Amino acid sequence: MTEQDTLQQFQAVTESLESGSTMQTRYLLNGALPAQDVARLLESSPPKERKLLWDLIDQKNEGEILQYLSEEVSTQFLSQMGTEELIAVTEQLESDDLADILQNLPETVVTEVLASMTAQDRLRVESLLSYPEDSAGGLMNTDTITIRPNITVDIAFRFLRRHSSLPDMTDSLLVVSRTDKFLGTLPLTKLLVADPNTSIREIMDTETTVITASTPENEVAQLFEKLDLVSAPVIEEASGKLLGRITIDDVVDVIRDQAEHSMLSMAGLDDDEDTFAPILYTSKRRAVWLGINLITAFIASYVIGLFQATIDQIVALAILMPIVASMGGIAGSQVLTLVIRGIALGHISSANTRWLLNREILVGLINGLVWAFVVALLTSFWFDDIKIAYIIASALIINLLFAALVGTLLPITLKRFGIDPALAGGVILTTVTDVVGFLSFLGLATIFLL
Repeated sequence: MTEQDTLQQFQAVTESLESGSTMQTRYLLNGALPAQDVARLLESSPPKERKLLWDLIDQKNEGEILQYLSEEVSTQFLSQMGTEELIAVTEQLESDDLADILQNLPETVVTEVLASMTAQDRLRVESLLSYPEDSAGGLMNTDTITIRPNITVDIAFRFLRRHSSLPDMTDSLLVVSRTDKFLGTLPLTKLLVADPNTSIREIMDTETTVITASTPENEVAQLFEKLDLVSAPVIEEASGKLLGRITIDDVVDVIRDQAEHSMLSMAGLDDDEDTFAPILYTSKRRAVWLGINLITAFIASYVIGLFQATIDQIVALAILMPIVASMGGIAGSQVLTLVIRGIALGHISSANTRWLLNREILVGLINGLVWAFVVALLTSFWFDDIKIAYIIASALIINLLFAALVGTLLPITLKRFGIDPALAGGVILTTVTDVVGFLSFLGLATIFLL
């Protein structure tokens, strides 16, 4: 289905809902639209319409739709369900999708859901829940096809025929020992053309990329991107025992979530910020960062207040000083964004930090000299005062150098202390460039003009 077809279907749902045609709406939500598009439609609807749409979805389809919803929206629906309904809704989900949902529910509810499952399924889900959500163990799916290395290709085919279907995204079979220690993989493409009497040991790949369960999800995403993987086995680090596998569809979700996290964090918003969340709820969540920003604004204002006497005597300073702070803020944000991206991609390490810092300082110096000349020229024409022109040019160079320094080192330092640079970096950087900009401009004016 093309994007245009999806938009037309969305429009049809909206029109049928507005006209009161619940039968048509129910048909569209439970058959015409894929689960992914129904989830997108729910996330794109205000609270009242969202509830009406959810009530029209058949219970047998709710579980599949829930796995495509953002954490915040899915939690809204899950919190309204009783335990029996929750069990019915989630019983058809794969173990990794079910584990993702259970992590957002109260412990008592999780216990009841697990108790309703078969021993094998419960063991799978519990193993996933034992790992952090943002690790390979929390990301993996335990639904795998494993074979022994001593059987023949013919026996492997007979084994596969007993399965009604293969797990999604299966591109290879996982070869394990009798104790489930991972030994290698057998790509389906190789299996299909192999001689039926050949043993699996002869044709399997032993040089396979494996991922330990404790590996952070961002490193998993980097491995998939670097090696063009479709799936990868996950093993226990100490014993080498196979635990499950990670597939490319889960990695795509990780990459998308990381991109959203970086974008929203810079604005002080949570990853799962609901576009149509209630007014008071949204206001409360945003108020924290507005308060932090207010504190930093008062710091910058305090610095300006230190030079009140200078500003009172030379009005031009009040007109020009936002230029210095603004240019520093933009320059610093450019460096900060670049470095945060480099950290996320694993490009930045202690080996190349010095080179990067030197590069950014030189870039800041070049841009500082170029734009200082432009600003000085305009200032001298505007106020007919060559001294002010020299002062603002000097302040601009100083602030752009500080912006390069802080924009490079700040995210690296925050990362070392376990603080998310995307979340805290922007606020700190803005404060530094404002303070340095005002301090250098007004300080130089006080020294040379009074």
